[in-house]
Amino acid sequence: MKIIPLKEGNFVASPTKDFSLLTTGKIDLAQGIKMAVQPFLIITKNDYILLDTGLGWKNQTGKMVILDILEKENISRHQITKVLLSHLHKDHIEGAIRHLETGFEATFPNADLYIQKRELEYARENTGNPSFDFETLDKLVQLPNIVWMTDDKGSITSEISYQVVGGHTPFMQVFWITEDGQTAFYGADDLPQESYLHYHLAYKSDFDGRKAMELRQDWQKQAEEKHWNILLYHDLDKTSIQF
Repeated sequence: MKIIPLKEGNFVASPTKDFSLLTTGKIDLAQGIKMAVQPFLIITKNDYILLDTGLGWKNQTGKMVILDILEKENISRHQITKVLLSHLHKDHIEGAIRHLETGFEATFPNADLYIQKRELEYARENTGNPSFDFETLDKLVQLPNIVWMTDDKGSITSEISYQVVGGHTPFMQVFWITEDGQTAFYGADDLPQESYLHYHLAYKSDFDGRKAMELRQDWQKQAEEKHWNILLYHDLDKTSIQF
């Protein structure tokens, strides 16, 4: 198993969920929350698996940052076989779409795109929530190769398992990728930063902060026992914690 972080950058997210790249002296940090945006590519013997797709942030040349990183790793966007979406907040899905003069297309055209159906229903019931980009969401659900997920837990392949756990959003799902005795765990926004393991807090930004807190405590115990590699989507400094 090879894990490649696809870090778009460190950002400040405003209360209205506008993201600004964190650069010294240009942002009033009191006006937002600091966080990284960091999808992950996991390469196994059978798949190229993308865990969430980021903001679709572009570098100074106009290229999507995650595609630039992939190219530096000699990986084409056409090689991605599976895109696993934890939930549908804008900073986790916008990189799934490429905007063209004539419309839009899938960023990863050969990948199956796994979406939890109940998470979509929740998003559509919350049209005033700035965490969702409904223009992108409407395009996302038109893409080919969508696999609609409806179960609470299960296996996608012998290497990939998932569970709908809630917490950050009502139907957020987390993933385990296991190969050759190694397990990478992706807790998405229930466990986005290492600090969440040090301070047992229920965050108001979560749909159910107490549940997310309890999940983190349980996952930490399991990670210590089973030696998981926990992937950190929003950590400013770290990509993962190896237990």
